[in-house]
Amino acid sequence: MLGVVQRHCRQLQPGLSHVLFAVLLSRLCTKTTAMSDMQAVVLQQPGGPDNLSVGRVAKPQPQSGEVLLKVFATAVNRADTLQRKGLYPPPKGASDILGLEAAGKVDELGPDCKGRWKHGDKVMALLPGGGNAEFVTVDEDHLMAIPEGMTYQEAAAIPEVWLTAYQLLHLVGGLQEGETVLIHAGGSGVGTAATQLSRLAGARPIITAGTPDKLQKATDLGAVAAFNYKEGEFAQKVLDETNGKGVDVILDCVGASFWQQNVRCLALEGRWVLYGLLGGGSIDGDLLSQVLRKRINLLGTTLRTRSKQYKASLVKSFSERALPHFVSGGSVQLRPIIDRVVPLQDISQAHSCMEDNKNTGKIVLSVREDEHDEL
Repeated sequence: MLGVVQRHCRQLQPGLSHVLFAVLLSRLCTKTTAMSDMQAVVLQQPGGPDNLSVGRVAKPQPQSGEVLLKVFATAVNRADTLQRKGLYPPPKGASDILGLEAAGKVDELGPDCKGRWKHGDKVMALLPGGGNAEFVTVDEDHLMAIPEGMTYQEAAAIPEVWLTAYQLLHLVGGLQEGETVLIHAGGSGVGTAATQLSRLAGARPIITAGTPDKLQKATDLGAVAAFNYKEGEFAQKVLDETNGKGVDVILDCVGASFWQQNVRCLALEGRWVLYGLLGGGSIDGDLLSQVLRKRINLLGTTLRTRSKQYKASLVKSFSERALPHFVSGGSVQLRPIIDRVVPLQDISQAHSCMEDNKNTGKIVLSVREDEHDEL
């Protein structure tokens, strides 16, 4: 390309040729740079939401078995807010850009891909990081086809929270038909997903949340009972709802501040699935003797740091058992719950909203507009 510019410039007068060469070279370099970098969320240093901005960074290149995804929408998760504070670093080898999920189009296939995906396919991705950007690389086995009729923004609200909820209920919690599950933070992305997945499995979800709107949303999604944890102890209410038996499974993202009530309302040999510590991690009390007395299974789990093989198996299972139910017209209809959609440039506002617990469901980030390209 540079040689073509030089040949054309030699045909002009000597003075003009140098000027034109400089102008064309500048434009060529600008175009080349634009193709090799992208916009992404940038964290200058750990701290508050105001430390986030959108800037230009190098565009990633797909490695063996990876796909380059052109991102149309992404989302915010609790893990992102912790990483922003310096409390939850990305796994080794993962992008340090925030974002654990994204939806868009396959833009490029890396070497050794198995041929399942092709250029232009509309997909959503589970990520260890990097989603809050115009492009992201992803393992080909961590992609799911966007269901028919679903927009990119709706699809971006699925991978992280729905796969987390599915993992908690089935792979870790072993939820069975007819059982009762207590879901804390029922108004969150994971909570709204877990409520729907519980009903799909033939189980009875009970949720806790902190506002009337979140309680009503949970009821609308199929919760058999919904209790405000700010209005007295929820444990006795759960026991009353279960005729004194207690619940078979608890999905707990709170931790220390709820432990006594959890023990009280968990059934004999119940499964307590701990996946977050919003209420702290230090316990002052006789927890272990009560775990022994009730033969409680205390199960701690995360998703982000799991192996690629584990995530691939999780994506496959979810795609087979749950994803078909997002298509309208089925006997059971699943749907992502979106609180709001904001531009990527409003990333600070999105983080503040999540940390203030103002959202019911997902906070989605719009990366690029393509109104004529919905499914």
